[in-house]
Amino acid sequence: MSSKKDHISETQATQFLRKHGISFTEHPYPYEEHGGTSVSARELGVDEHHVVKTLVMQDEAAKPMLVLMHGDRKVSTKNLARQIGCKSVEPCKPEVANRHSGFLIGGTSPFGTRKAMPVYVEESILAIPKIYINGGRRGFLIGIAPDAIVKVLPGKPVHCALEE
Repeated sequence: MSSKKDHISETQATQFLRKHGISFTEHPYPYEEHGGTSVSARELGVDEHHVVKTLVMQDEAAKPMLVLMHGDRKVSTKNLARQIGCKSVEPCKPEVANRHSGFLIGGTSPFGTRKAMPVYVEESILAIPKIYINGGRRGFLIGIAPDAIVKVLPGKPVHCALEE
């Protein structure tokens, strides 16, 4: 048994990854309200393209889904809806997103969500050797191999990135 001092703090996300035997590195940083991935990329000294945001969205029937996107890109909801066979996709309101994921906005991780949801990952993310993704709380990213997304979630690759 390792002592609690070995890691910053367990979250639903880190517990989920440990349970599945997925290795990751921990990267706490000073969280800034509405700072987004540009702040975390700057604080960690990494390319924002390698920082992956976890977005809670919903289809026209209000069914939730997670969308994983490069920090420096936006999601084309039109392209995503077409690829997954929905009429429309839109971001969930913060309180709805929080209810589905169990995480606060700004601290949403695709790992260890309260509710199992389909996960769509921008395909080019899977080609990056190491990504930085939220570890389950604000100001806490984890470095991980992107194939974990496909292995334990299971993430489905899509093409829906727009330039910022």
